[in-house]
Amino acid sequence: MKLIVFAAFLMVAAAQEFYEVVPPYVGYVSSVPDSEIEHAFTSDEEPVFGIHPRFRRDISLDPKTGDLTAQHKMDNSRVFGTVGSNDAGLFGKAGYERNIFNDNRGKLDAQAFGTRTLSPYGDSSALGGALKWKNDNAAASFDISKQIHGPTSWTAAGGGRWPVGKNGDFGLDATYSRMGGMKDYGGRAVYNYRW
Repeated sequence: MKLIVFAAFLMVAAAQEFYEVVPPYVGYVSSVPDSEIEHAFTSDEEPVFGIHPRFRRDISLDPKTGDLTAQHKMDNSRVFGTVGSNDAGLFGKAGYERNIFNDNRGKLDAQAFGTRTLSPYGDSSALGGALKWKNDNAAASFDISKQIHGPTSWTAAGGGRWPVGKNGDFGLDATYSRMGGMKDYGGRAVYNYRW
C-alpha cells in the first residue's frame, strides 16, 4: 500500500511538471504569445491541457505493448518510470540509472529500481540493481533482484568478441544465474569468418 501511495504522489508531481494549460486548438505551447496563455487562465472556457514540447521527448508509449514510459535525463544519469501490463498482470517500475564512467576503460552504468506487480494470482514487489560494463570488444553485467517476502535472484554474464585476421573474429560468452535454490549456467564459443 505504501508503494502505491508513493507512486501516486510521484505521478502527481510529474503531472504538475509535465502538463500546463494551453488555449484550445494550439499544438505547441512555445508558439503561443504570453497574452493568450494568460487568457486561458481567465477565460470562462474550459482549459485544454497539453504536454510542453520540452517534455514530449521524455514520455513515450510503446506501440506493441502499450507500456507508458517517462524518463528524465540529467548530466550523466536518468530517472525513469514505466506503467503497463503483461502476462503476469499490471506492473509499475521506477528507477534511477547513472553512468559511472565512459572513457578508455569502457562504459560502466549502475541502475537501482523497484517494481510492483498486481495480478489475480497475487501481488508482488521487488527491489533490484544492476551493473553493466562494456568496451569495444567485451561486455559484462551483474543483475540482482530481491522480491519482498520472497527469494533473491541474481545473474552474472560476460562475453567478448576479438578480431582474428582481416575477416574473422572469435567470440566467447558465459552466464551464471541463481534464483532461490535453482542454478543455471551456460557458455558459448564461436568463430566467425566472413568471405
